[in-house]
Amino acid sequence: MAEQDTHLLETPLHALHEQLGAKMVGFAGYSMPIQFEGVKAEHLWTREHCGLFDVSHMGPCFLTITGGPRDDAQAHIEVAKLIEQLVPSDIQGLKPGQARLTVLLNEDGGILDDLIITRPRQPHQQGMLYIVVNGAMKHQDWELIRKSVGPHAELTRADDHILVALQGPDAEAVVTGHFPQAAELGFMECIRLEKGDLSCLVSRCGYTGEDGFELLIPSDGVAFVTELLADERVKPIGLGARDSLRLEAGLCLYGHDLDPEKTPVEASLTWVIQKNRREAADFPGATKILDQIANGPRIKRVGIQPLDRAPAREGTPIMYDDVQVGEITSGGFGPSVDAPVAMGYVEVGHAKIGTELTLMVRGKPRAAKVAKLPFVPHNYKR
Repeated sequence: MAEQDTHLLETPLHALHEQLGAKMVGFAGYSMPIQFEGVKAEHLWTREHCGLFDVSHMGPCFLTITGGPRDDAQAHIEVAKLIEQLVPSDIQGLKPGQARLTVLLNEDGGILDDLIITRPRQPHQQGMLYIVVNGAMKHQDWELIRKSVGPHAELTRADDHILVALQGPDAEAVVTGHFPQAAELGFMECIRLEKGDLSCLVSRCGYTGEDGFELLIPSDGVAFVTELLADERVKPIGLGARDSLRLEAGLCLYGHDLDPEKTPVEASLTWVIQKNRREAADFPGATKILDQIANGPRIKRVGIQPLDRAPAREGTPIMYDDVQVGEITSGGFGPSVDAPVAMGYVEVGHAKIGTELTLMVRGKPRAAKVAKLPFVPHNYKR
């Protein structure tokens, strides 16, 4: 996860992290907190209360049709058609304020990134999309989008903003203390709300499996984040616990569980391709992807449960009868389940839940089985 700490960018919350005693590491080109008081403590606090994550390294942006947004439902159709050239999901069908997880695809159906696309709720902002791509991929993603939409739309970066996630069972109570209307949001819904002089985008989503929100806040909103952290239910959480939380929740990390060699079907993300897009078959790699939907892929992403206490890290070979049938793409210890957890790709003949496998952990065979995902039930507000 960490990279060499040279020439790293800083988020607007960098000084606050240092004041709070964070251990900082390089990640996606930024100096980011990997932990504050310890990964296990932060992980369990998030599951039980509310964790605050700085995700300002991500790639928030706005895609707006040429001529600017307008109060016109057709404007949404126009901008949605542009981005649908790159993703297999139904963006035209988004309702005002609705967000959707999707993937950018190459011409062979491989995944270039996963991202969230949101249609603004406000009538006068139709023809605009709020998009958040992964931090490590944002420059490539933005270039791809700009090239695809050409003169028909403009992409405006918002990665100079603060982006924080509040996650956990107390998140709603914490956020609605500042934004009462946020209580009305269901999972994957978004609204723009005001906090004093700050105009904030409040989205009900997250990367932990818990109920929670992501707040896009202007860069001068550090005092507001400090106010959030002053709540006794909230603690700052680093990248270490963010990773263990998402792994327990069975959520993918781009560059590990997803890459340009994997299709959405192989990644067990077929659900991001709505029926109307399958019928239209007008997205990149559609021929290959639709064939995999109809006839099955060769490999599949599955949960892997090591049967002893040794975690299986990324790159661990997955064996069946002394033959390698797959590889771990994410693995570690799950504090909530008090056991190692992992995900990886296996040949489909070995993908059934309960299939007994062997993991070669540092050259030593370890017993494992295919497990149902997620390892910890999702607690999203539907």
